[in-house]
Amino acid sequence: MGIIDIIVFVAFIATVMFVGLYKSKGEDTHGDHGAEDYFLAGRGLSWWLIGFSLIAANISAEQFVGMSGQGAGLYGLSVSSWEWIAAITLVVVAFALLPYFLRSGITTIPEFLEVRYNHQARLLMTLSMMLILIGVSLIGVIYAGALTLKELMSSYDVTLSLTGCCWALGMMAAIYVGVGGLKACAWADLIQGSALIIGGGVIAYFAFDTLGSTPVGELVSATGAAATLDQGAGVLAKFNALNESNMHMGSNPTMPWPILVLGIWIPNFYYWGLNQYITQRILGSASLAEGQKGLVLAGFLKLIIPFVIVIPGIIAFNLYSADMETGAGDHLAAYELAAADAESISVFKMDPRWEVANVEKAAEITAFNAAVIARVGEDTVDTVELKQYKYDSALGLLITKLIPQNKGILGFVIAALLGAIVSSLAAVLNAASTLLTMDVYQRYINPKAAQFKLVTMGRIFIGVFVLIGCFAAPMLADNKSVFEYIQKFQGFVSTGILAVFIYGLFNRTSGPWAGVIGLIANPIIYGALTLWLFPDMHFLYAMSWSLLAVLIIMVIYGLIFKQEKVVFKTNTTMDLTSSKGALRWGLVVCALTVALYVIFW
Repeated sequence: MGIIDIIVFVAFIATVMFVGLYKSKGEDTHGDHGAEDYFLAGRGLSWWLIGFSLIAANISAEQFVGMSGQGAGLYGLSVSSWEWIAAITLVVVAFALLPYFLRSGITTIPEFLEVRYNHQARLLMTLSMMLILIGVSLIGVIYAGALTLKELMSSYDVTLSLTGCCWALGMMAAIYVGVGGLKACAWADLIQGSALIIGGGVIAYFAFDTLGSTPVGELVSATGAAATLDQGAGVLAKFNALNESNMHMGSNPTMPWPILVLGIWIPNFYYWGLNQYITQRILGSASLAEGQKGLVLAGFLKLIIPFVIVIPGIIAFNLYSADMETGAGDHLAAYELAAADAESISVFKMDPRWEVANVEKAAEITAFNAAVIARVGEDTVDTVELKQYKYDSALGLLITKLIPQNKGILGFVIAALLGAIVSSLAAVLNAASTLLTMDVYQRYINPKAAQFKLVTMGRIFIGVFVLIGCFAAPMLADNKSVFEYIQKFQGFVSTGILAVFIYGLFNRTSGPWAGVIGLIANPIIYGALTLWLFPDMHFLYAMSWSLLAVLIIMVIYGLIFKQEKVVFKTNTTMDLTSSKGALRWGLVVCALTVALYVIFW
């Protein structure tokens, strides 16, 4: 990295820290509303702060690296469903959930369960969310961010330790969120969220530019086959011809259409509407209208994300598939030797892309594998990997091979990636601290605590959480499937929470224990489906069945045990006038989302 890149990188990080701390310096943590000022930015966040803060809190290393890698892999553009479905989800949250939350004056999402059910439901949800935030989100984001930073810098001959990266990222996030609270997070996120989209756009520009200038014979199509285009083809013609099979949303087997119809909505509504580390931003909005406009802005930005993250990943395979290969030498040599040996006990695992590009050879190898298993038994075979691709290397390859050095662009792009990591960490720390302070410490340990005491405890909890995260994150280094595990693990909590909120909003007369029953029933049902009855079932299908089962259980309980209708009383002086302009633009976002699915179906 050149001196100009280093200067830009350091200046960006310093600016983020300075702006976050400077904008939060006026908070009165000793006043009557000290905790509200610290945890919810004094309920004064503007719509543009909310919109960019939501995106910055959401996108981190695992999204940047994972989504570009899945774009390069079999998912192709279909992985964009996580972004485009979220756009509609954000609009629904703005007009279906946010009015209830702001009217009730809650500080945390679990607090709403006490309003609707009882304090036991609130406590159970708080503990469940703490488990996810600290045991999954915090540790996972630190590890993914540190690993990304370490591997990226090693490409520039800068050796960093994984543990050192974990501590650097954790401490950086803890400093400004610990000192400045949510307001510091929001202002830092404004810079980092903007840089995230701009940085992704820069990568996309250089990816298309290089694709257009690369000779056709050096390009590889999305199927893994060599390109056979006209040498004079333009960049869009090249991209379309190379990736036609990867640009369809509805026919990709890795994201089948039934998941798009039902399953994917469950984690989306939990994440964007009920997850404290996201919703804390909208609970801190200055008014209902500001919160709604911020959510709609975030929805619009979600439509852009695939174009600056997923599509560059797709191009990365076209340009650098050879660099993504794992292993060395002739990948078929071992197979040819085994095929000539009548006593061989080897079977060969093929990369799906290689199978698509080499249909006849793949069929031959599949038949050979079946014959070996039939002869010696499945438990005694020796599995050998043929050509495999490390798809998650797509982002690193794009940055190291495309971004020019010593012009400041590289420093900005790496700083934007680092900022995305740190902003997500700060969001998790702020949310976990708020939950433990307001839902546990104030509710059960010290109900009469002064406002300054609550802020102090929140800062202490942030320190404790970051220590846990930094110590634990390096331990994930030996777990090759940690992120798939994280996705599946969240189903033990998120589906039950969503069911409890859906039922609580539509049914106000069931007994107060319905919330606790739903929160307990879900992990039992989801665990039975994924761990015992149908271990091969896609986790989104398991979530769908769990949601249905939990709702049925709660409906039966509600028919038997009833109470006087719960009324959600207004507990705030905030302006609760809904924004008609936000509604119109929200409908535009929904229409654009549908249009994108029609175009790319």
